Amino acid sequence: MTIGVGGSNVQDELKSMQLLSENIENITEEEYSARIQKATVLMQQHNVDAIFFSCSTNLRYFINLNIYPSERLHGAALNKTGDIVYIVPSFEKEKTKAMITFPGKIFTWEEDENPAKMVMNSFTFLGITRGTIAIDENTPFFIFDALNAANNGHRLINAQAITKACREIKSEKELALIQSAMDIALEVQKRTAKILYSGITTIEVQNFVTLAHKRLGSKTPPAFNIVLFGKATAYPHGVPYSQTLQEGDIVLLDMGATVGGYYSDITRTYVFGEPTQRHREIWQLERMTQDAVFDAAQVGVPCQTLDDAARNYLTKAGFGPGYKTPGLPHRTGHGLGLDIHEHPYIVKGNKDKLSAGMCFSNEPMICIYDEFGVRLEDHIYMTESGPKWFTKPAYSIDDPFGLTC
Repeated sequence: MTIGVGGSNVQDELKSMQLLSENIENITEEEYSARIQKATVLMQQHNVDAIFFSCSTNLRYFINLNIYPSERLHGAALNKTGDIVYIVPSFEKEKTKAMITFPGKIFTWEEDENPAKMVMNSFTFLGITRGTIAIDENTPFFIFDALNAANNGHRLINAQAITKACREIKSEKELALIQSAMDIALEVQKRTAKILYSGITTIEVQNFVTLAHKRLGSKTPPAFNIVLFGKATAYPHGVPYSQTLQEGDIVLLDMGATVGGYYSDITRTYVFGEPTQRHREIWQLERMTQDAVFDAAQVGVPCQTLDDAARNYLTKAGFGPGYKTPGLPHRTGHGLGLDIHEHPYIVKGNKDKLSAGMCFSNEPMICIYDEFGVRLEDHIYMTESGPKWFTKPAYSIDDPFGLTC
């Protein structure tokens, strides 16, 4: 039997859990101010007069305003000298006043008014008549379409050149929040493995995963909660039906916590019972491919080099080539932070160079359809001296969590 898999139950595991997210340091007002300052410098470099932020994580990242997106336009604009204005539904004004960190005029609109015109009015208030306005790249199309229709002479461009340059380099506090979220997710992985038994369903496991995240200190339920058994493990993002665990099944669990708004994302694969020789060979190949990616991660190296390292290693072992299966059908990794997937992306064609402060997943999954899949996912953060793991990679197929080390 795989070490650390089975032998316990839901009640005992939940009862013995303690918070892992105590004494965390959230992002300070000073750090938000520094983000705004960096954005304004980049705006001047790119000849941008203002940025419009919709209710995306960019609004939270730069202005510390966290608003759930809906069909109503709700956002803020930042000009190149650092002035901020807010655009909100009239009935949300008082709540917005209570939420904002940085003062600024609040423009309101009634339900029968066109909020896009109010956004244009806010640019005029900021001293911009015919300027270049960068639109938050995560803005829903219906909002951009309305802004474009109401545009009174501005040039509208994508804000990604500014937002990406700020967000893909994480601060020490951001890395610490991600580390806390990683610690929770890894502990949930360990606890989940222990409650498995022959006959448990993927739905039952997912329910435990949700409870465990909350008990250990995740502020929200896991945004993703992938539990797969047997042949279904070959499908990277799961299957639309429940499965029941049987002796000898390979198990894949992909999950993540949030701490201070920052995500974690960890995948583990192991066998419930005794691994076959085929399981052992593919699992070890996956683990060695992870190491090939880690070794390729150096400051100044293009992101695509890491994806190349994964595919070259798998091709030499007889898989692929490229995205073909059996092999690795998706990119090797993605950044994370306030979003589960964000820049930098570890994918062919991405020539962006790695810099200290970047963090991203290392998950060169091996998919063998109609048989099984193995994904081991851990995240890397870059330092001036090279790559570092947020979490130690899986130890072995017989002892995935290194309990005998």
